[in-house]
Amino acid sequence: MTIKSTLAGSALAIAISANAMTSTNNIDKPFEYVVDRFADIEVLRYKVPGFEQLSLNQKKLVYYLTQAAIYGRDILWDQNNRYNLQLRPLLEAVYTNYNGSREDPQFKAFELYLKQVWFGNGIHHHYSMDKFIPGFDRSFLEGEVKKLPADKQPANLEDLMRVVFDPSFMAKKVNQAEGADLILTSATNLYEGVTQKEVEDYYAAIKDTTDLTPISYGLNARVAKVDGKVTEQTYHLGGLYSEAIAKIVENLEEAAKYAENDAQRKTIEALIKYYRSGDLKDFDTYSILWVDDTDSQVDFINGFIESYDDPLGMTGNWESIVNFKNLDASHRTEVISSNAQWFESHSPVDPRFRKDEVKGVTAKVITAAILAGDSYPATPIGINLPNANWIRATHGSKSVTIENITQAYDEASHGDGFNDEFVPDQQMRELMDKYLFLTDNLHTDLHECLGHASGRLLPGVDPDALKAYGSALEEARADLFALYYLADPKLIELGLIDSPEAYKAQYYKYILNGLMTQLMRIEPGKDVEEAHMRNRKLIAEWALEKGKADNVIEVYKADGKTYIRINDYEKLRDLFGQLLYEIQRIKSEGDYDAGCALVETYGVKVDPTLHKEILDRYAHLSIAPYKGFVNPVYTPVLGADGEIVDINISYGEGYMDQMLRYGRDYSTLGK
Repeated sequence: MTIKSTLAGSALAIAISANAMTSTNNIDKPFEYVVDRFADIEVLRYKVPGFEQLSLNQKKLVYYLTQAAIYGRDILWDQNNRYNLQLRPLLEAVYTNYNGSREDPQFKAFELYLKQVWFGNGIHHHYSMDKFIPGFDRSFLEGEVKKLPADKQPANLEDLMRVVFDPSFMAKKVNQAEGADLILTSATNLYEGVTQKEVEDYYAAIKDTTDLTPISYGLNARVAKVDGKVTEQTYHLGGLYSEAIAKIVENLEEAAKYAENDAQRKTIEALIKYYRSGDLKDFDTYSILWVDDTDSQVDFINGFIESYDDPLGMTGNWESIVNFKNLDASHRTEVISSNAQWFESHSPVDPRFRKDEVKGVTAKVITAAILAGDSYPATPIGINLPNANWIRATHGSKSVTIENITQAYDEASHGDGFNDEFVPDQQMRELMDKYLFLTDNLHTDLHECLGHASGRLLPGVDPDALKAYGSALEEARADLFALYYLADPKLIELGLIDSPEAYKAQYYKYILNGLMTQLMRIEPGKDVEEAHMRNRKLIAEWALEKGKADNVIEVYKADGKTYIRINDYEKLRDLFGQLLYEIQRIKSEGDYDAGCALVETYGVKVDPTLHKEILDRYAHLSIAPYKGFVNPVYTPVLGADGEIVDINISYGEGYMDQMLRYGRDYSTLGK
């Protein structure tokens, strides 16, 4: 769960451009965080502090894990839409072969569209799920395609033209509208020729509800109708995505040679076995080994993991993050995880739904070394895995806060004018300046480490009982856990916060975001659909309504603009506890109707007047609604005998250069 950036084959051709800056010549130059800006996107760089201090074997381990990560890219693109891997090389060929004026408005619009498609890992926006609308004419693209070499011209050009230019065709990657067939109205490539009812009936028939250690049904499969029969087409060597998985496995095998210890080596080998078999029992074995390996400094996630982009919340998008532990900063998360039982025992939920014994909760602050798949270019700032409830209950979970990513966000936001526009109270601005970076990170720590790891399902409750609402409700549950405890004196006792006022900075920012400022990410006339946004809106709107009698949260006008004021922080904390109580009950009992009612009532609908105001106010600020990252480049340094003697890291590659290189060097599933 995330809190929604080999020597074999051509791996050594990781080639950076000749003018790319290496880590050694960056020392005396200011680090430039902002790489590119287009549409609603700002692309940043992130630093990888501490990489040079890793041992040579650790650097080799990181290198091969990053190769395994990047080679999975095409899998995600194909999962997102069945035309993506046909359209991307065509667009890239048009771009690289274009010999007209690059100031031509048609070309500029084409370039913008290509940047958006790259960032979305396909034809749909990564957050709104809406299809990108081109600002160039069909005649321009068709004319440029005709200029390409014959082997670059697709046989199904008419189909691809419809994909690009027909706004009604495959308009929504993931549809979450209540009452619709969520599969037939979603453009993802996770299902083929089946309806929502057929898929739900299929899994209902094969699930063993008495199994206390159930597999994560549907996690690594496309569900299709073949010869009139609903069946799973599994992702594994010899199955779907075999060519990409072969490259992933090849680099994982190289990485295993440089494992830091036997536990890590066995974990990598278990992942390889799972990729070979596609058996979800093997995935569970890997997950247990992974969560039990707490001694390794280098770590990674790699595989089909988060299911936010499945309209039914089952199939995992392919993603990977390679990282290593930030030894100094991890003190904060280690204190939290070592006190996990105290937080669980004092949670404001029904004792029936608490864990009697919290097992294996570990947390650390990490430095991301590479972002890939569904974690690139946009990336989470925190992760808590594994997702299987029974593994979490019996073996525990790992939580991470990706602090070099949050640091990049923070550095890039300085002077953006947000506080001047939306926070009129000078005292609150000062509180946010002093404590918001810390409380943001603490919120992520508590959300990932304890929130997702808290609570339990009652025996016999299907983990998928909440269906399309499960992701939003789970994120709300974890957010509420974090919000509730941010105000607890326990954090001061543990030395994590030095002021009883610090939490107010996070409370104010959270309510402001949930009620107002996150609306900058929604197009006029649209509902809120993304799970994390629904979660935040649900919490803020519910607290506003339930606190009206005591005027806990005040929404007021000044100089024609809408602002918020929190009048009673203690009562707001109590409201967070009450909502946590109810959402934990909903999850523990699998109460679909109550979960649906909560999300639809508080998390979906947008006030059009307020929405227009927020968009107008943001239009005067230099703030992109969405941010993502380019990766650093890792280049092996070879000695006289051809052996790797070091791995260089460089930060000079631009957004378009990186995307073109990935398309050129890491395409495994081209169609």
